[in-house]
Amino acid sequence: MPTIITHAVTAAVACAALDRGARPRRLWPMAIALAVLPDADVISFSLGINYGSFFGHRGFFHSIFFALVAAMAAYLLFMRRNGKLRWPAGIALLAVIASSHGLLDACTSGGCGIALLSPFDATRYFFPWTPIPVSPIGLGAFLFDDGAMVILWEAIIVWLPLLAALVIYRNFKRPESPVQ
Repeated sequence: MPTIITHAVTAAVACAALDRGARPRRLWPMAIALAVLPDADVISFSLGINYGSFFGHRGFFHSIFFALVAAMAAYLLFMRRNGKLRWPAGIALLAVIASSHGLLDACTSGGCGIALLSPFDATRYFFPWTPIPVSPIGLGAFLFDDGAMVILWEAIIVWLPLLAALVIYRNFKRPESPVQ
């Protein structure tokens, strides 16, 4: 899996792509929380839940369906009264950000795959191209087992392209036509 830092960077770049007037202050923490939320399923290891089971790591909580449900709940609980990010665009944006977690994880080089289509299909998927090395799980493992190398690879493979796309988008997007 990519590190939670990369999931957070992905969410932050998505938020930064919005115009300031369309970006409520609550959006940043909400988007980052949704982007890292699926990795809370690592608790399944300590609960004795099998990695490959429905609620195991990279299972249901990494699915696109869960991302949509989490986005709807987050929007209804925290964002619907902000007046800036209206439904359905607000839910769609949060769902894309939440879905990015499973999609990024499907680009990694290890594990048992991602249950992207759960609960409708239990198959665990990887993309054909898996350039992102798997991050060691746990702080100790991360600090002493290639964690710095994983961050470096993520910066090159994910952060830089995202930031480049953001810069291009923000500087070259078509100006809005004046209302007549």
